[in-house]
Amino acid sequence: MKLRNWQSECIHSAISNYKSNKHFLALATPGAGKTAMASVLAKLLYDQNDIDLVICFSPSSIVANDFSEALSDQLKSHFDGTIGALGNSFTYQGLSTLGNKVWRLFDKYRVFVIFDEIHHCAGSNIKDANAWGKPIITMIKEKAAYTIALTGTPWRSDALPIALAEYCNDSGKIQCDYVYGLKQAIADNVCRIPQVVALDNDQITVVEGDETRHFTSFIDLLSQSIIPYSEIVTNTSVIEQLLIHSSHKLNELRTFNKEAGGLIVASSITHAWQIQLILKQVIGESALVVTSDESNGNELIRSFRHNQQKWIISVGMISEGTNIPRLQVCCYLSNVKTEMNYRQVMGRLLRITDAPNQQAIFFMPAEPKLVEYAYRVSQDIPENLEKVKFTQMDKEIITKANVLSESDEVINSDCNTLISATKQTISIGDTTFNVDERLTSSNDIPSIELDISIDKIMRIFGQFNHKELEIEGFEQLNISEQSIKKLSQYSSVAF
Repeated sequence: MKLRNWQSECIHSAISNYKSNKHFLALATPGAGKTAMASVLAKLLYDQNDIDLVICFSPSSIVANDFSEALSDQLKSHFDGTIGALGNSFTYQGLSTLGNKVWRLFDKYRVFVIFDEIHHCAGSNIKDANAWGKPIITMIKEKAAYTIALTGTPWRSDALPIALAEYCNDSGKIQCDYVYGLKQAIADNVCRIPQVVALDNDQITVVEGDETRHFTSFIDLLSQSIIPYSEIVTNTSVIEQLLIHSSHKLNELRTFNKEAGGLIVASSITHAWQIQLILKQVIGESALVVTSDESNGNELIRSFRHNQQKWIISVGMISEGTNIPRLQVCCYLSNVKTEMNYRQVMGRLLRITDAPNQQAIFFMPAEPKLVEYAYRVSQDIPENLEKVKFTQMDKEIITKANVLSESDEVINSDCNTLISATKQTISIGDTTFNVDERLTSSNDIPSIELDISIDKIMRIFGQFNHKELEIEGFEQLNISEQSIKKLSQYSSVAF
């Protein structure tokens, strides 16, 4: 297997690191090829007689299967935990259910452990660890022969420390043993240059009782906290316009690459089927819907990876680590607005292939946070998420059930007042439905529904317009000579 330069550098860095430290953290941008790199590293350690077994953990079963296949190919052995296997691949969800048969392996053998997207596992110690971080700290950290932790987004939205990671004491910044960012990957022709298109509207009207208010953009509307963002991404007009723009671009790409595919990210399972229906009625195209409701979801994703179907719609099953290189267009209709999710979804478009056109286009509503993320996407770690907080709990905390203090009663009372004010009936066009936005405190106090509603209607009258966001730092990066030669015959394609 021919390695990319960064993969070779990372492997050599890890081997050198293991002489003094058995834990290694590698940051590589989504789409760079972390699975292949870690698998080759495992083979090298095995061939050098430094390890006996390999165990891998990842955030989803489809990614776990990809690791199993990659490791099997490298080690020339089955990789399913059965007799004669050289290891196994698990999901993080399965960490808590692993029996003594697995944990005893760490006492008898030299085990190399691969952690994919390690940022899911939090904890600097047992007291501030989450459910996935605890077994890593208690069972693996000391007993593993070596580990490599991989991530494309090396931070957590809750600012907790990542398991096995090292941080600077003064700044709280994560210390990665090897870094391969998106700018480097694009310059090396390892990843595509992402293009972001934000869709907006200049005439939005909200009618609430006798009051009518007008807004000139989604940013203007959302800044008033009148309509939640979830109502924008489920609005039929918004869905139609984003699908039209996305479909036009995908059709353009497929004139040169018939395998180019599109990903539509929905907010819920119901939303996914709504999008499929609109796509069929407005554009006349079909789409594969893959959600947690489908028992064969992973098989459907693997099939889509290798066929020529245009569209796949998912809520969260196609995110970090899911490898579908032919995806080149994304229509982002998720109501999740975290930077981690944004970057991970965008990463699904960035894998370079041999196709003649290597554009990657990300369509989204012009929501302020998403627009901000677009301008920051060339950075490896966002400024406001660099620092982590370490929680020190030296004493055991004991709580008693069914005991409510006076202060708790005040909090519950205030919370219920907030909840009652957000119980709404929303009408969009001819459709009316109930929305119960439940506001809770940071302690997730259970909410209580009250019989109060506010009639509210949102209509979008204006012309939809879109703007291509120029991501700072990519304008000087050029497409490789090889790609230029492939594109020379297609004079109508602009980059």
